[in-house]
Order: sequence, then structure tokens, then C-alpha cells
Amino acid sequence: MPWNLDSDRPIFLQIIEKIQTNIISGVYKPGDKLPSVRELAAEASVNPNTMQKALSELERTGLVYSQRTSGRFITRDTVMIYELKEKQAREVIASFLAQMNMLGFREEEAIALITETIREETK
Repeated sequence: MPWNLDSDRPIFLQIIEKIQTNIISGVYKPGDKLPSVRELAAEASVNPNTMQKALSELERTGLVYSQRTSGRFITRDTVMIYELKEKQAREVIASFLAQMNMLGFREEEAIALITETIREETK
């Protein structure tokens, strides 16, 4: 299934974000081998050079590492993965709060609305 990439932002950044999301959500688990550059590029419908650039950046951050003849793997550092997950969650929360503020909700009102919605969803 092709990835949903848009032309508004650099493609390689969107690829990085997609792979990060796949890692923190458990699609790729710590120590898993990633598909080859060509396989990932075909899956994402992008040029292999673009995919290579994204994977190189993920290697630079330590989230992905390569073994000379075996390919690329997801880090086994579960603390690093959790920290990335928490960082992304905080960004989502900050964005949500900013949007709620634009709608005229104060922070306390937004939190109360979230709490109410959770209660309704778990009934």
C-alpha cells in the first residue's frame, strides 16, 4: 500500500516521520530488520535516493543502525524509542491545545472536555 506523502513538505522528512511512527507504534519492533532501500522506496512510491537519504538520517539519530552485509535494523534501545514516542505525543498535545485555544477554549476547559469524552467513549 503506497504511503500518503504530500508535496507541501520535503518527502524525505515525511518518510522519516512515517518510519518513526511505525517504530513507536510497534509496526517495527526493536531489533527488527528493515526492508531494503529499494523495497521501501517501491512501497512508498519514491525514488530510492530519497529513501536512502531518510534512512541515513534515521541512522544518524541512532534509531536505525546498519550491519555491513545484513541490512538496516531498528535500535534495541527501548528507552530511546519511548522518549521519541513521548516527544511526539507532547507535540500532538501542544498542537491540540493550540487549536482548542483558537476555538476559544481555555486549557482547563479543553482538559475537562477530553475527560468527558473519554468517559463517554468507555461506557
